[in-house]
Amino acid sequence: MISLFKSVREDIAVVFEPDPAARAYLEVRVCYPGRHVLWAHRLNRWLWQRSVRFAARFHAAGDSRFTGIEIHPGAEIGRRWFIDHGMAW
Repeated sequence: MISLFKSVREDIAVVFEPDPAARAYLEVRVCYPGRHVLWAHRLNRWLWQRSVRFAARFHAAGDSRFTGIEIHPGAEIGRRWFIDHGMAW
């Protein structure tokens, strides 16, 4: 559980390095769809690796509609990953 929180803190901290518009921890946590889709992808990837593939794809499709960023559950994403803009609405 501690590693999960450590990972979330690192995910948020990595945003401040390349993005001068990022001003506050709460702002990044709430307003950055790249963070939301990353956290959702971790769940989808976990399902995918356990052969719960329909649920993983179903959730990924919903995440894509919510964030405008599509990530296949089979994709491997490492640490310190950051996407600033998914698409223009």
